[in-house]
Amino acid sequence: MNKAFVKESDGDDDDEGGLPPIPPGAKNYITPQGYQRIREELLQLIDTERPEVVKIVHWAASNGDRSENGDYIYGKRRLREIDRRIRFLTKRLDLAEVVDPSIHHGSDQVFFGATVTYLNGTGSEQSITIVGIDELDPLKGKISWVSPVARALTKSREGDVITLTTPAGVDELEILSVTYPSPP
Repeated sequence: MNKAFVKESDGDDDDEGGLPPIPPGAKNYITPQGYQRIREELLQLIDTERPEVVKIVHWAASNGDRSENGDYIYGKRRLREIDRRIRFLTKRLDLAEVVDPSIHHGSDQVFFGATVTYLNGTGSEQSITIVGIDELDPLKGKISWVSPVARALTKSREGDVITLTTPAGVDELEILSVTYPSPP
């Protein structure tokens, strides 16, 4: 069978496995820091990584037999990965709506960008920051604004007790503090 007609992947080239999709009709809210981080990654791929891999592939192609040339095969695969990531990041930046959470500095109401400390039903204290889908990092306490916890907390205030329905049952969260970053 001719290699030109072999399908390389079953997935859509522009989907990134680790990130949840943006809900239909919703905006891709992101903090200024998150936007800058994604922009820097995109520029790094375009300006540095891709040109280096192109040089390697060009050199490997000039060596002759491409079917058994590991540098060529790996380089072409890496180029596809880089191009896929570039397309994904470009789409995310095009859809991004930058929201500066420092505009709520001093407020005790929960909105996008808030760091919320709450007491759950078992009596353990937790602190989370509500960020964009592309910025989430649960291990560092950064949760997406579309997550059930963030949605339940949004628009509540310090001292409020809210009800959160989870697969494990109903939990009550008491909001202890709400903070925002200081304005620049």
